[in-house]
Amino acid sequence: MSRDLTAHDALLAAVALAAGIAAGLLLRLVLRWLGRHVVRTRWRGDDVLVAALRTLAPWAAAIAGAAAGAGALPLTSSVRTVVNRSLSALLILVATLIVARVITGAVQSVTQSRTGVAGSATIFVNITRVVVIAIGFLVVLETLGVSIAPLVTALGVGGLAVALALQDTLANLFAGVHILASKTVQPGDYIRLSSGEEGYVVDINWRNTVVRNLSNNLVIIPNAQLSGTNMTNYTRPEQELTILVQAGVGYDSDLEHVERVTVEVVAEVMAEVEGADPEHEPAVRFHTFGDSRIGFTVILGVGEFSDQYRIKHEFIKRLHQRYRAEGIRVPAPTRTVALQQEGSAPLDAAAIPLQRGNGAPVP
Repeated sequence: MSRDLTAHDALLAAVALAAGIAAGLLLRLVLRWLGRHVVRTRWRGDDVLVAALRTLAPWAAAIAGAAAGAGALPLTSSVRTVVNRSLSALLILVATLIVARVITGAVQSVTQSRTGVAGSATIFVNITRVVVIAIGFLVVLETLGVSIAPLVTALGVGGLAVALALQDTLANLFAGVHILASKTVQPGDYIRLSSGEEGYVVDINWRNTVVRNLSNNLVIIPNAQLSGTNMTNYTRPEQELTILVQAGVGYDSDLEHVERVTVEVVAEVMAEVEGADPEHEPAVRFHTFGDSRIGFTVILGVGEFSDQYRIKHEFIKRLHQRYRAEGIRVPAPTRTVALQQEGSAPLDAAAIPLQRGNGAPVP
């Protein structure tokens, strides 16, 4: 010390520290009140900013009070330098954590707004958090007087060895970044792989993609496998899609009548059933002269992939009921079997009674 510590010096230091803590508590109360008001706005950025300041401002006030208190004490130049560096490093560390929270919150908000779903692509959030914290850690070391040049060199040399040891992990990481950057798959999309896995994409993180199938189970797919396989995305470029339902009527049916009735049922389903596309134009296409009926395809429009099961269910029920009311017959497949004994003329199968398993004729 340059001089002896007096009671006046200790009192000033205590007052400065107490004032810093009191100012921090006051700022926290003010920011909490402000947070209750900004939550009503549509923009999520102000919520993230106020939440970050609610943590940073009290710490900054307390550290400022500690610095002012240290300045009131008769410390030597070396001790004062250590105290100032330590307080600066603590403030930078707190600010780094807060900035990481703000930036990751902003990245998550942007990814959610781009995909339009509740899920999030945490790979970007995790990468952003690691980069910000790493930069803040290097700044803290520089503030404490530690040279970071040898550390960066060592990290560069060691990073090569780590990269060789973590080839699969890095492959999944870059595959996940490529998937999201190319916008072929986003959280909320419904996908189906050539290997059979299908479902809604819940999350794409640094190692794998999480898919929730229709039975509400999670399927974990490595990003490298997802990037290297054939895949169908039922959400892009448009979420609405068309489905095909096969049907058939007897040869004695009036096809114009069949088409008109079927189109009316399709229009009714499109307008009344939840999940259907009300703007879809009904379409019926006859295509096959079958063994016992004329086959045709009905084209339905659905809002998204999982709606197709409910749409098919309602359409088949209503079409069957309408066909019965209109007298349109949907014949079952029939076959004529001719039996011929050796050296005799063919016999009509209808003239030969079928036998039960015990040898009794079928009535």
